[in-house]
Amino acid sequence: MIRSILAAAALAAGLFAAPAAQAQATLDAIRARGSLACGVNTSAPGFTTLDAQGRYQGMVADLCRGLAAAVLGNPDRVRFVPLSFATRFTALGAGEVDVLMLTSTHTLLRDTQLGLRFTTYYFYDGHGFLVRRDSGANRVRDLAGATICTLQGTTNEQITSEYFRSLNAQVNILLFAEQEQVVQGLGAGRCDSYAMDASGLASARAALPRPADWVILGERFSKEPYAPVVRRGDDNWFDIVRWYVSALIEAEERGITAGNAEETRRTTQDANVRRLLGGTPELGQALRLDPAWAFNAVRAIGNYGELYNRHFGESTPIAMPRAQNDLWTRGGLLYAPPFR
Repeated sequence: MIRSILAAAALAAGLFAAPAAQAQATLDAIRARGSLACGVNTSAPGFTTLDAQGRYQGMVADLCRGLAAAVLGNPDRVRFVPLSFATRFTALGAGEVDVLMLTSTHTLLRDTQLGLRFTTYYFYDGHGFLVRRDSGANRVRDLAGATICTLQGTTNEQITSEYFRSLNAQVNILLFAEQEQVVQGLGAGRCDSYAMDASGLASARAALPRPADWVILGERFSKEPYAPVVRRGDDNWFDIVRWYVSALIEAEERGITAGNAEETRRTTQDANVRRLLGGTPELGQALRLDPAWAFNAVRAIGNYGELYNRHFGESTPIAMPRAQNDLWTRGGLLYAPPFR
């Protein structure tokens, strides 16, 4: 009996230890294969799309490249893995990707029930509604009885249902797998409204044939902080991804850009900047990375402000004000912990 109990305990311990050991090997596995497997979506202008040459573009795509530069020293050593919102967390948990970079809201249940960990926020958003300008809807409650389209497997589906239920109002919720399908539904008249985070609404509007015919209602119904997601059980990899995002924010605050990173690294006398750019080795050693990990990332994709302006700035079709996605010194929510 005792031998049976001990054998069962040993087997259980082995079952629990195997996933943990596998998770702990993320950085080593990336180095062994020579590339980062990065989970993205493919139909969200501003975040990720494919251009005419089949190259991934957008903030999420660049975040993947910057992480590859930080870990492997080369932004091109990344393998993009397109995922739907419905399958993204399963794919990450199964080891199909090393990091989930596509827009994923950090919630309590996701954080505690999926065997995953959310790292540092790279984008703050909120749930809203897109309608035709001539629809007569000035408030979201005016959409009672409408057909509202949203994406399956997102928090937006739940938020939309709960809001109209609180009003005791009926709506027809139509679910799609990809935003590109929603855009087609809006254009074809299948959807009276699109319920999504405001950034998604702005990118969808930019993709419509006549963007000026559509308006995003001003009300917001949720907090939607996006963060890269990794598997639980690998503290080193969690730290790398968390501090990588923070380094892009810190670089903007310190005035370090893709264009001046090399000169700044060579000439700066600021101890904080020297540590950040690898002039001293301790930060890289703490993360098991090259001392120049943050320097390589910023030189490859720029600081956070450059990244945002390139894909969401005033000169882009989306033209979304930074607002909460600005630095804390300018009234935004972006704040990097000290690099020391």
